[in-house]
Amino acid sequence: MEVLVLSLSVALPLLFLGLFIFAFTRKSGDDAKKLPPGSLGWPIMGETLEFLFGKPENFVFDRMKKYSPYIFKTKILGEKTVVICGPEGHKFLFSNEAKYFTAFRPHSMLKLFRSYQAAAPKQMTRDAEAKIIRAPGFLKPEALVHYVGKMDSITQQQLQAHWEGKTEVKVFPFAKTLTLTLACRFFLGIDDPERIARLVTNFDYVTLGMHSIPLKIPGTIFYQASKAAAAIRKELFTIIKEKKAAMATGQPMRDILSYMIVAADPTGRFMPEAEIADKIMGLLTAGYSTVASAIAFLMKFVGERPDIYNKILAEQWEIAASKQPGDFLGWDDMHKMKYSWNTVYEVMRFTPPIQGSFRTVLEDFTYAGYTIPKGWKVYWTVSTTNKNPAYFRDPEKFDPTRYEERNGSSPPPFAFVPFGAGARMCPGKEYARFAILTFLHNVVKRYKWEVLLPDEKIVGDMMPTPQKGLPVRLQPH
Repeated sequence: MEVLVLSLSVALPLLFLGLFIFAFTRKSGDDAKKLPPGSLGWPIMGETLEFLFGKPENFVFDRMKKYSPYIFKTKILGEKTVVICGPEGHKFLFSNEAKYFTAFRPHSMLKLFRSYQAAAPKQMTRDAEAKIIRAPGFLKPEALVHYVGKMDSITQQQLQAHWEGKTEVKVFPFAKTLTLTLACRFFLGIDDPERIARLVTNFDYVTLGMHSIPLKIPGTIFYQASKAAAAIRKELFTIIKEKKAAMATGQPMRDILSYMIVAADPTGRFMPEAEIADKIMGLLTAGYSTVASAIAFLMKFVGERPDIYNKILAEQWEIAASKQPGDFLGWDDMHKMKYSWNTVYEVMRFTPPIQGSFRTVLEDFTYAGYTIPKGWKVYWTVSTTNKNPAYFRDPEKFDPTRYEERNGSSPPPFAFVPFGAGARMCPGKEYARFAILTFLHNVVKRYKWEVLLPDEKIVGDMMPTPQKGLPVRLQPH
């Protein structure tokens, strides 16, 4: 017996050592292919920590310099990933959607938005879901034209309620309340301020948790995000039941939630309430955090540049002067805000509201002389171009005129793609444009402002946030 125990005590460690060596030295199918240069980092974790907790642009630029300006490999969020860089990379990616790529959501996002885990055969496919969300054209310009006036009215009410009579305010908390109010009105058809206020903190946690390490342990970002997602989902279930009851009485369908309740896929299957809640939570998150971030940093950059402020003010006063008292903004007014929108573009170049997104590779393909295997992930990011001097002259200069064609310095095609491009261009682009420009129109008509903390730290690199809420001193006209 003692001999057997002794033999096992020697054999088992040798067996595990052999398996360990085999696992890290065996050749996989990928090894036979000419993979892009780069590093997969540490076992299991890869380079996730550097990706999540470093500056995204530094993560990308450092590897572009070290490995290749066109493509490199890494391992982030548990996935073998390639980053395709530059305008040519953007064009290749956006031109080959569905052929080589399909959408991929990180594990943290799949767990927060539970119905996105399309494992059950009874679930509606992503293509069918996308068609349901896009079919009525709620997010198309011709549909949004009827919503601009309501956006203007809500924005005026919010400014009056939160900033009227105050000399110092924090921009970012207000921007979050405003954008969530707009999103709830547009997507859900609700105007209840108290109900919306209860949701703000929960959406903050969900936004942070979407690109976090999915460890559901008390004290972690993901744990807080999971609790917040559950609270939002519970509230949405109540709203869905209220909406169904209202629709049963003949209430017209004027919001996305109403349409999702009655829409069916080609097989005649309606979307269950749990799926509706998750899809609506995703839409609200997208329409909330990114727009709020853009509004906050717009206030920062414009507040620090009186010359830019004066040009925007002149453009907006010209629009205001063309309207009768009590008139709200309309479709035509949006198209007159050219300099204002170029300023928003420059804000998004400096501080992108979202850094990028992931795709899954559907089949092996070759790019820049390298093979990217099926099943790997592709990370598309604005960081490869936004501050690259090869595409933006004097990239550290804040200059809204760079987007004017007559200026001769506009970026080349696919160098500046804040909303993506191609088949997967952000469907909410026009919604975001109208919301941001409506806010800008109203705030410059009422105030000039001073940024009180010009060097305020920016945190949350995947979705940038001013650490102290961006306090400003208001000077009413």
